[in-house]
Formats: sequence, structure tokens, C-alpha cells
Amino acid sequence: MSGNGAVWGRVRSRLRAFSECLAACEAEAAAYGRCVQASTAPGGCLKKDLCAQEFEALRSCFAAAAKKTLTGGR
Repeated sequence: MSGNGAVWGRVRSRLRAFSECLAACEAEAAAYGRCVQASTAPGGCLKKDLCAQEFEALRSCFAAAAKKTLTGGR
């Protein structure tokens, strides 16, 4: 069990980086949230892939931000 310290250190580092990544993608997260909210409003119906374009933009932004944050911009 002594090797678990390194694993938990990496996990903690990634969890700390999550908020930085999310902050870097504020506009994309807001657009995706608006799409989902509009789809679930009274009379709306959330269906698979309805907000796919907004989700893909958020996913791409988050992946780029995570890569930059976790690798120090390398």
C-alpha cells in the first residue's frame, strides 16, 4: 500500500486542475448549459445529440485546457 501515495498525489493534482480547466472554458460551458436548459424548459424535450455541437465545443476546449494545465503548457 505504500505506492498509493503517488497515485493519490496525481489524482489530487488532476482534481485541482479541474476548476482551472472549467474556468478556461467558461463561454463553452455556458453555451452548453443554455442549450440543455432550453431543451428542458416547459414544453421542451431533451434528446440525444440535441446539444451535440455545444457539447463538442466544450469537450474540445476542456481537453485543450487540461492538456495545457496538466503538462504545464508543453
